[in-house]
Amino acid sequence: MLFRYSADAKGRPVKKAIIYTKDEHSISPQKIDPDALFIVKQLHSHGYDAYIVGGAVRDLLVQKEPKDFDIVTDATPSKIKKIFRNSRIIGRRFRLVHVFFGPKIFEVSTFRSISDGSVGNSFGTMDEDALRRDFTLNALYYDPLKEQVIDYVGGLKDIQKRIIRPVIPLDRIFEEDPVRMLRAVKYAATTGCTMPRSLKRKICKSAHLLSPVSPSRLTEELMKIINSGHAYDIIRAAMEVDLFMHLQPAATAMMYANSEFKSSYFKHLQELDAFHASNPTARLGLRLSYLIYDFTAGLTDWQAEVDQKSATAELYSRTWAQCRNFVLPMNPQRTELEFAIRTVLRQLGVSVHIPKRAFSSCKSNVAGENHEQGIVGAVKNAANHNKKSHDHTHEHHHNRDKLDAAVSRRRHSGRRRSKSGVSAAISTGN
Repeated sequence: MLFRYSADAKGRPVKKAIIYTKDEHSISPQKIDPDALFIVKQLHSHGYDAYIVGGAVRDLLVQKEPKDFDIVTDATPSKIKKIFRNSRIIGRRFRLVHVFFGPKIFEVSTFRSISDGSVGNSFGTMDEDALRRDFTLNALYYDPLKEQVIDYVGGLKDIQKRIIRPVIPLDRIFEEDPVRMLRAVKYAATTGCTMPRSLKRKICKSAHLLSPVSPSRLTEELMKIINSGHAYDIIRAAMEVDLFMHLQPAATAMMYANSEFKSSYFKHLQELDAFHASNPTARLGLRLSYLIYDFTAGLTDWQAEVDQKSATAELYSRTWAQCRNFVLPMNPQRTELEFAIRTVLRQLGVSVHIPKRAFSSCKSNVAGENHEQGIVGAVKNAANHNKKSHDHTHEHHHNRDKLDAAVSRRRHSGRRRSKSGVSAAISTGN
């Protein structure tokens, strides 16, 4: 075991990090992507330090194959761009470089400073960069040339203990970037690590901070969940700490209002994960179909629509608008959502030979509706049109207005509320 030192204000050496040699960690050099290794070697040959960082190191330590190999260096984006012709600089505020090798994209970033907190954009040192990472299991650096793991925050031991521990103090970590709450839940569900009670409690109290996060960022996180192969575990964990209501408020409201809908929704999430295991490269539209199936199936009596030979184009147009509202604030590619709806309707026995002009009015219909109207409209529509069960329809319609109020209170409150609390709010109202 080695140590990394830095000088303090008086020039005295201060121990900063533990360096684990190749005999002290379980990372095999053969597991390193050859193109990632090439990038590190090229940066070194030009006089820069470079390391594999984050999730790739975490996965390698637990014998999992990393999905991505992110690299961090002391070279600035412009210097990186000069070294690699097959690259481009992305980002306006947080600039980094994408290096392309065929279909593979490697993200190469520059060490960041903590002078402006954990979300500033100033370049810094490796010592500072480690303290900007969200959780200790993601704050490990691997030098593939020396085969060493550099650990500033005790991340290797936390991985061995199977615990998720934040690097940034709890009083700042989620205020500075609320999306970190979703990452904590995702790591817990996918790595087998546990969150301490203090971290869970903080997430519950801070869940409301997700409300102002842009739809594009929430969509990005949802896409990661859908494509993870662990959607069931992640969403179940997100429900427990009140996060999912900010990702999919309409679905959450319907799950709180109807246990049958919740059971079926989670059943389809399990089917989605099984589908991912056998079809890891399947298009997004197929994956989205698992999320919208229960909602779409409850919009109307589809068999009656087929028997009555309802105007398919008009029916399809209305279904698209309702599903578009249902998945808000997620904003998937339009063609993929259309494909998902076609897939579900086909499963429900509805012909999907629909001309493209059927969508000519969809865009204008949806554009005028704000986020909250979409949520309430989706919930109300499902309550009004669900013909599968007379008892269910009657009960859902009866509680509709109270449910809207309960959902509104949950979405705008930072206080922790349990499922039983929400159920009580729905059943009693004001």
